[in-house]
Amino acid sequence: MLSFFSAYKKFAIVFAIISLVIISIIYNILDVEAPLPIYQPAQVAQDLVDTSLIDVKKYHKIADFSLTNQNGKTITQDDYKDKIYVADFFFTTCQTICPIMTQHMEQIQQEILNDDEVMLLSHTVTPEIDTVAQLKRYAIAKGVNDSKWNLVTGSKKAIYELARKSYLAVKTTGNGDAYDMIHTENFMLIDKKRQIRGFYDGTDPEAIDKLLNDISNLKKEYKK
Repeated sequence: MLSFFSAYKKFAIVFAIISLVIISIIYNILDVEAPLPIYQPAQVAQDLVDTSLIDVKKYHKIADFSLTNQNGKTITQDDYKDKIYVADFFFTTCQTICPIMTQHMEQIQQEILNDDEVMLLSHTVTPEIDTVAQLKRYAIAKGVNDSKWNLVTGSKKAIYELARKSYLAVKTTGNGDAYDMIHTENFMLIDKKRQIRGFYDGTDPEAIDKLLNDISNLKKEYKK
């Protein structure tokens, strides 16, 4: 009797090991990962959300926009149609976090250079300073690839409303007047439906690594 249970125990151990190996193989083949969240205003810290949106629990998308890039070209949501993109807010004369953010954006650019599905979009928060000519000088200095990365300027009010009401990126309301100033270190990952799929600290190398991994995972969603 003891020998029977001893043999059964060995069988159970071997069976458990084989089962774990099979499960691991299947998991790796299917590359099973939870989908990225779709962020709604009601899910984001309230100090990042305009009061008009604070109770919105679904259907939030990046609003239509019309801005001008470093080459003087009008850039709208249509330029990002069916694209995954990373967005941020910066200004060319910033000497604190912006150089780090721009360096990290350039790092992302290198990773997506040959990827037709992914682009970048940087909005200046000082459009009165960041003219098309200034953005072009900055783009050349920072190695911006025009086909992958738009640096955009335009109406200060329009840009600030995008930051606050679309990207849920800044803590201050901002009214876009001459004395107003908002800034954020946030990078936002936007999907092909213009939905927010992630927030990342643009000054943190580990957050950038996570962002790149999330881009890869988001692309897989469209292949299923």
